[in-house]
Amino acid sequence: MYSLKNDYSEGAHPKILEAIVKTNLEQSEGYGKDTYCEKASELIKEKLKNDNVDIHFLCGGTQTNLTAISAFLRPYEAVISANTGHILVHETGAIESTGHKVISVDSTDGKLKKEDILSVLKEHTDEHMVKPKLVYISNSTEIGTIYTKSELEELSYVCRKNNLLLYMDGARLGSALCVKENDLTLSEISYLTDAFYIGGTKNGALFGEALVICKDSLKEEFRFNIKQKGAMMAKSRLLGIQFLELFKDDLFFEIGKHENDMADILKKEISELGYKFLVDSPSNQLFPIFKNEIIEKLEEDYSFSLWSEIDENSSCIRLVTSWATQKENVIKFIEDLEKYSI
Repeated sequence: MYSLKNDYSEGAHPKILEAIVKTNLEQSEGYGKDTYCEKASELIKEKLKNDNVDIHFLCGGTQTNLTAISAFLRPYEAVISANTGHILVHETGAIESTGHKVISVDSTDGKLKKEDILSVLKEHTDEHMVKPKLVYISNSTEIGTIYTKSELEELSYVCRKNNLLLYMDGARLGSALCVKENDLTLSEISYLTDAFYIGGTKNGALFGEALVICKDSLKEEFRFNIKQKGAMMAKSRLLGIQFLELFKDDLFFEIGKHENDMADILKKEISELGYKFLVDSPSNQLFPIFKNEIIEKLEEDYSFSLWSEIDENSSCIRLVTSWATQKENVIKFIEDLEKYSI
């Protein structure tokens, strides 16, 4: 059984494991005060070409979203999210559990647009309703689409004009930035958003995310929030070591390119066999539509997610490639699909 179910089924990139083992017997400070976290933070600032940011290393994506969003908002303030957004669908109401409503906006491509935000603001007019304050986006989105530079610039402009915070979930930012059509850089994201995070868990690390806080008013005493929400690791050097390894020789981008390359092969070959996709995703998540009988046959040798029912005879599945996805496994999947399609 070969998994194309997600991009965190495997452990971690060998270079990361090697670095952890090499430093295993070193003694260090904890809770983000170790030299590895400090070095990784400085290195990321260099990549961002932006010294005016605070960087915090947290243990996972949900903890990062929960900690950041709840810290940034006052009790009566709410979040605007696409209806596919991770905080709305796949975080067990973590944001709502802190008392903040998530306002859902219908989106066919997983992305928010200027009109979506303005529509929500128009509907929430006074103190008898929650106050929209933070705009949540993810890049890539939950359905594999990415934001262009012009799209992010437009969102940034409308947020700043209306005194809203713009927050980007970067769980799969590595894949998004390495898409051939991408025209955004890490540096530009740091100037266009108020906060975002760089995902490690889904980009070759064992675990961990790097939260980048760009807006000065959000930085003060943020570490108290990390600790209170249970997202501060005692053995923080494990996070620092991983992000140092990811960025010192651009391994982060090498991984993003590899997983996209593997997804591109799948996308090209599936298309040539005549199959359609639920959405045109350029990143490492693909959503092909197959007959249910073909899906049942594929499930004998592969694991993947059943995404949605198309009709009584067809369904959409999700295929995800990772740092460890090998070309021969991708080719074997295509060969089997072709065999079942005859």
